[in-house]
Order: sequence, then structure tokens, then C-alpha cells
Amino acid sequence: MATTVPKVRSETLRTLPDDSVRQILWHFADRYELQMLVQSAREVARGPVARLVSEGSRGTHEWTSKKAKLLEAFDQSGITAVFMDPEHGGYLVGPKNLALALIAFELAWVDAGAATCSLAGCLALAPIHERGTPEQRAHYMALAAPPAPGEDRHTYRGAFCLTEPIPYVGVDTGMLSGKVRVTEWSDGQEPLLHVEKRGRFITNMGFANFVTAAVDSGDDRIKGSCMVIIEESDPGVFDRGTPTRKLVHQLSSTCDPIFNVHVPASRIVGGYTIKDGAIIPNYNHSEVIEAVFKRTRVTVALMTSAKLLSAIEPIIRYQRGRFRGSEQAKPGMLRYELGLQQRQDALHRLANLWAIGEAGAALGFAAARLYDELDPLEREKDAILATKGIRGGKAELKFFREVNQSALELLRLEATAEEKRNRDVYDTLKNDRLVEFALKDAVANVLCPAAKLWNTGTGANSMREALSLMGGYGITEDCPGFLAYKWMDSQLEATYEGPEAVQRRNLSVTMTNELFLAQYRQWIGEMRRVAEHRPGTGACTLATAMQLWLWTYRHLRVATDADGGALYQSARQGVTFPLADALGWLLATRQQTLDLIELETKGPENPVLAEGLASTLSFLTDLCHIQAARAAGEAGRICAELVFGYNRHPAWDEEGYKGCYRSDELDSLEGLIPGIASCATDVVGADGSHPVKAGPCASCQGLEGFQRLRSKLDGCLTGAQLAKDRLAEAISKVMIPEALDYPR
Repeated sequence: MATTVPKVRSETLRTLPDDSVRQILWHFADRYELQMLVQSAREVARGPVARLVSEGSRGTHEWTSKKAKLLEAFDQSGITAVFMDPEHGGYLVGPKNLALALIAFELAWVDAGAATCSLAGCLALAPIHERGTPEQRAHYMALAAPPAPGEDRHTYRGAFCLTEPIPYVGVDTGMLSGKVRVTEWSDGQEPLLHVEKRGRFITNMGFANFVTAAVDSGDDRIKGSCMVIIEESDPGVFDRGTPTRKLVHQLSSTCDPIFNVHVPASRIVGGYTIKDGAIIPNYNHSEVIEAVFKRTRVTVALMTSAKLLSAIEPIIRYQRGRFRGSEQAKPGMLRYELGLQQRQDALHRLANLWAIGEAGAALGFAAARLYDELDPLEREKDAILATKGIRGGKAELKFFREVNQSALELLRLEATAEEKRNRDVYDTLKNDRLVEFALKDAVANVLCPAAKLWNTGTGANSMREALSLMGGYGITEDCPGFLAYKWMDSQLEATYEGPEAVQRRNLSVTMTNELFLAQYRQWIGEMRRVAEHRPGTGACTLATAMQLWLWTYRHLRVATDADGGALYQSARQGVTFPLADALGWLLATRQQTLDLIELETKGPENPVLAEGLASTLSFLTDLCHIQAARAAGEAGRICAELVFGYNRHPAWDEEGYKGCYRSDELDSLEGLIPGIASCATDVVGADGSHPVKAGPCASCQGLEGFQRLRSKLDGCLTGAQLAKDRLAEAISKVMIPEALDYPR
């Protein structure tokens, strides 16, 4: 029988993927300003940041004068001004999500604390940028931009204060102990507010000039919660607090501050209205942080992926040089040239690590790009709703029910053959900006928590594997690439902006959106089409795994456990959370495959890539294949546990015997149906004897569809290990620089 993929020995990878490859993979090859930004961020990361780490600056909790030099480096390189619009002192026009993601990636390639130090300033400004009044945006964004030539002022630095002190830290972002009260309110005058807030784990607090803090009302004259801007010059107590004694991210300043200040009501983020003698903030604190976190979580997710990809080169170098210097390893000998890479285990484990890094980066950058597309649409949506007088969550949800139906109709028409479409309806829906927003928002609401959950969770586990591949060298301070620090830092990233449980909870809700599921069904067909032309990518394996996940989700929505309890509900986190985990694997692998296609399509247009493109594509194709197999395995395991795990196993009792053959029954049936006895698995003897096991085999009635898909999925793994063997050979031959380009 002919095989699907002919056995062809292709050229192996020559060098590690460079910028020309990454720019195409992550879709910014046509954006020169972002390419220059990446180079600037890299200079900072592999220069000042790397020197601070190598000189031991991670050994102190305090914000020192040496660490403070990072802020100057950020200003001079253009990193600080990226978040600002040109009218406020910035230089990038339009949404900044991809730009910020690239900066975080480059800085975290060397040290995540430095990346956090940079991003925390953007996080402090994000509530003002996303929900602030025009006056608030103009004032604080301009102050936070580095001074232009000739300006005599310092750069304003900010901090974002959400979490409360122990014992409440991390309990729930909806629970606030910080309070805001009216302290003075004269007729015709702006109210003066009294803000009390104690923070925990607040980044940038050691040098912040202003803080955006979440507080709840402690006064009948203020309705609900809000976010408020506090400045260091405000009357009262602006205590930066003691430095947090953290074990990670020491190149960022983290403190537990105390605020007890008076501020004007104009500092309420987004402004307020007055009704019946009460101040009503235009946005409660949850609405503000929702708008903020759904963007900034993506950049944190990419910080962990950067660590994984940065580990590849140091590991290769260590593995090859492991035995050099010994009497038994002389130049020219295989032991000298390859070291640990003589054996498959080291190479296979490194290939797995590499694949996870590529998938995480693909998912993170895809989410960042999607938010760049979504941001202008969201502003248009807000303007349209404002003209219609629609304000508030319930009113907006009601309005979008009809929009969502239109979006579903558009998806249905897109799945219809072009000659059978109602062209007028299709064109109208295709050009409807609200429909476009609804479709992209449904996907973004899934990709954001999925990237944060999968990249940081799987990434942190994989960083432990990276250390193990370095042997004892991995847990030393002078480990090449600072891998031990990166492993420790990844543990914190998994908890940043909501720990894994928060992301799972978010994802378990957003992935049930019918608009997302309708697009997800289209993605399954998309992967089938990819597999037809690129069978070596493992896209068919991924499509089957995605189909299995969808079958499981639909089943769990209507299934009950052995006691009759509904399975898919918010209280059953043993059901919803694992299913969210499985989806993360699938989404990351899908995006990795799509990025490969982008490189295959646009790579030939780049003359720099012409010579080695075939070998790079071959290598990345095999990486996609083994990642698809791994994702299918993880998703299949989780889905099988959920589908079968809530049924009670039969026991050897009267109820269990009902599903078994009796030995005398088989004897009589054998005359009518020869051979039936050989097909019977559970046979009970006349004396009640039975096979030695827990009970009769469980019935799979109603689950035949799942069993067929699971069996098909197992068969889809064909060829995955061959791809891993090819990767191992390529890794053992790939050329790497003589030394890391940092520290320096």
C-alpha cells in the first residue's frame, strides 16, 4: 500500500531561525517600525539587562541605583514611548498590542523582571488609556512619555494597584478592602475624596509617581467601586511600603504600599455622573480591569514562551560540549563533537521543548495581532452604542443578541458554496462593523485566557525540563542563558494578572460562546484542508483532536454523572477546567501550523531566506507534527477521562450481572451462533464465579461516536515519531554561534 508521504531525505536545518524567519512567522515582516523596535529592545536586553543579571543585581530585593538605570535605557531606546499615541509623545500610530508583545518577548529572552518593569508602567496607564476621560488620557499619557529634546522635566512613572494585603491577596479581584469616601463637597464645587488603600505585590512601586488603584465605596454618596488615580504629591500618606521579599523578577521593583490621601473626584478613572446627590462612576473597577487584563495578559504569556525559545541555543551548546576536555574525547571524535547529542533522548526532549516554545509564541503573537484588529472596532462599537443610548452590561448584551445572530448567519453563508449564497445578504453582513466586532471579540475572549493559561502553565513545566537538559549546570548562577532564573521567574508569570484558576474559569465561560464554537467548527475544516496539501504538518491529527474536543463538550453539556448531577456547570470545575486545559493545547498548535503556512507562502518573497528556506520549512513542519501529536494526546486523555470518568463502574452484584452472559446461556447459544462464546468478555458461571477483575466491563452505550473518534485519533499519530527522529538529526547538525551574545 502506498504511503501518504513519500520517504524523502530533505536538507536539514542549517542555522537557528533568525529575524527574517520570525518576522514572517509572527506577521510583522511588512512593518519596518516594529522591526526597528525589536532591535532597540534587544540592545537593551542583551546589554544593560544582561549585565545587571551577570553582576548579581538579582541578589537584592531593593530598588537600587543600578537597577534604576534600566528606566533610562527604556526611555532612550524608545521602549517607554511605545504605549503613547503620537499626540501624547509617542511615535507609533494605531493599536500597540503587537508592539508591546514584541518588547516583552525581547526583554524576557534575557530577564523577565526587566520585562515586567517595562510592562508595569504600561499597565498603570492602561486603565487611563482604555477607560479614562479625554482629559485624563491627555494629561497622564503626556507626563509618562519621555521628555522631548529641550524639555526640562522627568518622566512620570506609574504603578497599578489592585491586589490587597494578606490575608486577602489574590482572593478575588471583585473583593476590595480599599475604600473611597467623600470628605468635602460644597455646593457647585467638585467633590473631594478620601482614599484608603493598602496594596500587595505592587510592581514599580519603588519609584512610581502615580498609582491607578481599585477601591470600593465606603460612603452612601458614592455608588459601587471604581479606579482612582493617586499622585505622590496628594495630601496625606503616599507610603511606598517595604520591598517584597520575592525570589523572582528582582529587576523589577515590588512593594506593599499604603495610601491614605485626599484626591479630587476628577481622578476617578473614566469620570462620573451625579444623580440624586450621589457620585456614580462611569465605570466600576471590574469593567476597567476587564478592558485592561484581556490585553496585558497576552504579553505576560509571551514572556514564558521567550524563555523556552531562548533556552534552545544554550542547551545545544551544553550538550555538544559536555565531554570536551576529558581524555576519552578528542577533537574529531563523535563524543567530542556531539557530546550528549550522540543519543536520542537528549535530542527528543529538546525537540519537545522547542515545539512547545514555538506553539506558545505563535498563540501569543496571534492574540496580540487580533487585539490590534479589535481595538479600533471596539471604539467604533462604543460610538455606535452611544448614539443609540445603550449603556451598561445588560443593555449591551440585549442589543448584541441580534448582532450575534447576524454573525452566525454570516458564518453560515461563508460555509455555503459561493454560487448558492444570497449575495446581497452576504455583502451586507460582511461589511457590518458590529458583526465583524462580534466575531473577533468572541475569538479574542478565548485566545487571551488560553494563551495566558497554556503558555505560562505548560511553559513553566517545560522550563523545568530545560534545566534538566543542562544537568547540574542548570541550577547554577552562571548557567548559560540564565536558565535557572528563567525557570524560577516562570512560576510567578503563571500567577500574574490572575493565577491559572482564574484563566481556567474565564476560558470555561468564553469557550461556550456559540459565535466562538461556530468559528471553531470552521477551523476543523480548515485543518483538514491544510492536511490535504501539507500532510507532514500533523494538521489532520490536530483536526481529529479538535473534533474530539467538540464532541466531548457537546456531550458534557447534556450528560449527568452517576448520581444524576449535571456535568458542565460552573460549580463542576473538575469538568470545566480540564476541558479548558485541553483547548489550550489545540489552539496553540493550530496557530503554530498557520504560522508555518505564512512562512511557506511569504518566505520565497524574501531573498535573504532563499538559500535555507527549504530546510527551515522542513524542520518547522516536523515541529508542528510532533506538537500536533502531543496536543492530540493531551486532549484525548483529558476528554476520555471526562466522558467515562463520571460513570459508576459496574460491580459483581445483581445489577452488574444483567450485562453479563451466563455460562449455560452461552452453551445453548453456541448451537445457534457458532463462535459466540469466543466473543463474550464477561461470563458468569452457574455457581456465580466470574473473571478476576473489579467488575463487568463498563457499558459504552451512547458513547460509540466518542470511541470511533478516539480510535481514529490514535491512528492519526502515525508518523509522529518519525518526524521526531528527523528533528533529532537536524538538531544534532544545526550550526550555532560560538558564544551567546549576552551578557556583554
